[in-house]
Amino acid sequence: MISTRDIFSALQRYWGYSSFRPLQERIVGSLLESRDACVVMPTGGGKSLCYQLPAAMLPTQTVIVVSPLIALMHDQMAQLTQMGISAAVLNSSMPQDQQAQIIRKAANGEFRLLYLSPERLARADSIEWLKRVPISLFAIDEAHCISEWGHEFRPEYRQLSSLRNHFPDRPIAAFTASATRQVRHDIIDQLKLRNPDKYIASFHRPNLRYIVKECDARTQPTLLLRALNHYGDNNLIVYAPTIKRVEETVDFLESQGIPAIAYHGQMNSDTRRRNQERWMSDEVRVLVGTIAFGLGINKAAVRAVIHLSLPKSVEQYYQEAGRAGRDGLPADCILLWQKKDAGLLAYFIGQITDNAEKERAWQRYHVVRNFVESENCRHLQICFHFGETAKWKSCAACDICGAAPSWLVQPVAVAKPKRRAAAAGVGAFHSKTISATSVPALAGGSRSPGTPSPITAADPDSELCEYLREWRRATAREQDIAAFMVMHDTTLDELARRKPASLVDIRRVPGFGEKKTERYGQSVLEALAQFRKGARATPTRTASSDPGGETLALLAQGRTLEEIAHIRGRQLSTVASMVAGMVERGEVGFQPGWIHRDNQEKIEQACSQLGLERLRSLKNALPVEITYDDIRLVVAHLRHDRNA
Repeated sequence: MISTRDIFSALQRYWGYSSFRPLQERIVGSLLESRDACVVMPTGGGKSLCYQLPAAMLPTQTVIVVSPLIALMHDQMAQLTQMGISAAVLNSSMPQDQQAQIIRKAANGEFRLLYLSPERLARADSIEWLKRVPISLFAIDEAHCISEWGHEFRPEYRQLSSLRNHFPDRPIAAFTASATRQVRHDIIDQLKLRNPDKYIASFHRPNLRYIVKECDARTQPTLLLRALNHYGDNNLIVYAPTIKRVEETVDFLESQGIPAIAYHGQMNSDTRRRNQERWMSDEVRVLVGTIAFGLGINKAAVRAVIHLSLPKSVEQYYQEAGRAGRDGLPADCILLWQKKDAGLLAYFIGQITDNAEKERAWQRYHVVRNFVESENCRHLQICFHFGETAKWKSCAACDICGAAPSWLVQPVAVAKPKRRAAAAGVGAFHSKTISATSVPALAGGSRSPGTPSPITAADPDSELCEYLREWRRATAREQDIAAFMVMHDTTLDELARRKPASLVDIRRVPGFGEKKTERYGQSVLEALAQFRKGARATPTRTASSDPGGETLALLAQGRTLEEIAHIRGRQLSTVASMVAGMVERGEVGFQPGWIHRDNQEKIEQACSQLGLERLRSLKNALPVEITYDDIRLVVAHLRHDRNA
């Protein structure tokens, strides 16, 4: 029989924490008692620990974790290895001999956790060898994907319903951050959970301020700049709806002297990983990504998440916005939407052929439209959407309840593109830095286990924090791992607060378990000693570039648009849009070689009949092989001539 004392001992030994977040201890207890469970906890609530801790405490058994993202599985495996917990990932991209070795070791019970994709688990041969593995339980991550009513339904998840038939005596635990009451019921039905223990955390995140603002294509860039300047040197996520918008936004911010990096699904995996790591290790504070970014990202000190388009659903918005303020300190969730976003969502819904799925998509559409257009408290709407009855009428933490920031309510002037960007990096991005004391802390915010309350804890030494971040980056590079795997931001801040003088002191810092202390403790003490002797961090913040200047220089070299896209790491359509803007403003002359002469003539003829304002009308009137890029360039040329 495993006691409460045993559970806390394992928490301290492996994770270096002395207390749990809300619900974690009870969930761990349920799983150790081999009970089915349905767990709904917000982003950053600590779901993974709930199945990882039981795995660490069962030395002869294996937790099978089902996850949809290979990168996330590898990250979790690496973090567990750092803590001294044996884990493995099995996927089809591995060499056959490596797969066979993992299967053999799993059958021998050598792993505490084994990560599989739902597709892999559904294979008949997987079921056969899994029956030889000493399985303690199945943990289904992102479990809302099993429900057609969920916002990320994946058909391959439906095959997980066979787990109960193949492994009738093994418990199944479902985990998700964003499931409505209907989706929760569907998860329980689909996975055939038996009288499951249900753990539904509150959907109210009182440390978050929800700000929703309708704008247009002219004012949105100005509002984005105001927001970024307001948050100064803090970590931010900007979500854009398409890959093209991601790249255009990064180029726009760089042109304004704000260093930013991109993250999207069409990057090669090395570039995507490198960009994510640069943001995670604070080399660049602003990351602009598609919805592909964020799952499993464990960065606590994100002061704002900014959306540049209407999300598909309230669930999607709640999950993405919830990546702000995971340290329990005040943070903002800003949604800058345009009417055309709604039209685009409606267009894509119209393309859905399955009538039932189309109806569900329309329901999500109407709910999210109501969320942004309603005059009811944003926190109240979110709680109600997820089936939670709130006990307040006004939250004082959303734009509806009078908490709109000053930068948002000022008159909006249209941002002008700068031809030459400031190159000072940090100096161009400094207007206001938020600290724990710059915005009133709201009671009840979630925080990392063992971390002192942000209301009472002294702020860490900022110079020491930067020095430790530099040490963390160097250590991560030496081991070829991500910086957050060495230690999380909250642990780093605690080191800077406590300034430990011995390994015993380090062991008391939340986040330093036995293996972490053994692996990094002496090196941390040496870094602290060097800091006391006067060592300081070398400025490493990336300076902004000049995307327009780079493109003009490449055009002057005679490079084609395709070559420029390759050199700058951009999609062709992004480069074509930038060049079209330069042509229209007269910064570069139109080059006939960009477009086949026959196509140019066809586009000019269509423009003479339909005008220069609506590209879609022109596209519909032209042969299918003529692209939007071709049309943009010719239209820009004609507009410049018209206005000259």
